[in-house]
Amino acid sequence: MVLGTGSGVGKSLITAGLLRIFSDMDLKAAPFKAQNMALNSFVTLDGGEIGRAQALQAEAARVEPTRLMNPVLLKATGEAGCQVIVNGAPVGNMSARQYYSYRDHAWRAATSAYDELSRQYEVIVMEGAGSPAEINLMDKDIVNIKMAVYAEAPAILVGDIERGGVFAALYGTLELLGEDSGWIKGTVINKFRGDKDILAPGLEMIEKKTGVRCLGVLPWMREILSEEDSLGLEASAKRHYGRRPLRITVLRNAFISNFTDFEPFLHEPDVELVYSLRPADIEGADMVLIPGSKSTCKDILYLRETGAEAAVKRAAGWGVPVIGLCGGYQMMGRVVKDPSGVESDIREAEGMGLLDVETVLEKKKTVTRVEGASLENDYGPISGYEIHAGRTEGDIKLFSLKRLAYEDTVLDGSRKANAWGTYIHGIFENDNFRTKLLNELRQAAGLPLREAINYQKLKDGAIDRLAALLRDNLDMEFIKGLLCIK
Repeated sequence: MVLGTGSGVGKSLITAGLLRIFSDMDLKAAPFKAQNMALNSFVTLDGGEIGRAQALQAEAARVEPTRLMNPVLLKATGEAGCQVIVNGAPVGNMSARQYYSYRDHAWRAATSAYDELSRQYEVIVMEGAGSPAEINLMDKDIVNIKMAVYAEAPAILVGDIERGGVFAALYGTLELLGEDSGWIKGTVINKFRGDKDILAPGLEMIEKKTGVRCLGVLPWMREILSEEDSLGLEASAKRHYGRRPLRITVLRNAFISNFTDFEPFLHEPDVELVYSLRPADIEGADMVLIPGSKSTCKDILYLRETGAEAAVKRAAGWGVPVIGLCGGYQMMGRVVKDPSGVESDIREAEGMGLLDVETVLEKKKTVTRVEGASLENDYGPISGYEIHAGRTEGDIKLFSLKRLAYEDTVLDGSRKANAWGTYIHGIFENDNFRTKLLNELRQAAGLPLREAINYQKLKDGAIDRLAALLRDNLDMEFIKGLLCIK
């Protein structure tokens, strides 16, 4: 198990890197996270919803993501608490108090999934969540030490030195765990920049104080691999340095979800990706993207109150392409209705009016992989996935999609002038589609056209480099010894 002193310290990526190492050793390995709280999610082949991080980890292990890898997923919905997804399917919205009452059911789902996964794989690398030493929650925690004890899994504890206070974080976590600290067999210091010799006295001292050996210091690595939610969004926003010829502005909604949809643009050498609500960033963009949302009606009002909606409309009026995905697509229509309070207590919100569609949010959730093609332009075959509560009607004729989980074919998406929207998550991972879209922007800006970049190949290469970083800087022989691997 990979535990952390807090959120965003690198648990997800270290888990992915270890899985790639075990896969390179021809071991059948899989990720597992008993409970994940994330707004970035992914769809399995059979139409289940899991955390996006576990999908990336499965990719690192070179196996197909399944519901077993993340049996409990919590998606924050603001005042409504969290949408609780168990074994890939939503069971309802719950407040924190309600979820704690439900905890025994979640624990049974988690242990059952782990048991089944352990029958299918030789090695499982489990990921914890947040900190295992939240003293007000330790008796309710089903994802950290309790899961390690159940699986009899030795654990490593990761701390982030970039934020400062890493030794205090490691020491404090181990002290607060008390007897349970015995499950921690090693520590890892992540995101180090500088001279390791200067760090050496601190490593020696923390080992003496805790009795737990340090398994290595990982240098800071600038890679385009996502972590989780808002912390990952901050990292994405910092990946570009200096103005680039093309600027794409993503609206930073209050309840933004699945912002990983836009990661492929980070690989494009002439594209600057900006997350912002500033009118200057919106109006000065070559393209504006409206992301998904976990509370669509509230985000419409939020964009209206901040002035971002007015800026989007001005940009659209000047001919700037505006694209909405999922919740963003819903917001671009004439109205979004939520009569059953699926996402919030707001029953209806006027949309931006950029598309001739209307949306009604419904309790039944659409979760499926899709394959299809554009009906308006020759963008080639398109694949992705849908995750949405809602039915959108009106001028729908942009894509023809085969929904794999439902074995049917539907029309999706709408266009009006230079604005369009779709329910397809992952659409920009389609290299030909993304390249043709960007080349339209390049042509309009008088820039040279570019060949398609193989996003999947670049992402796989980044995973390989991550694995190499772990091999070079961690005591892998010790870690393999914990798993009785020669």
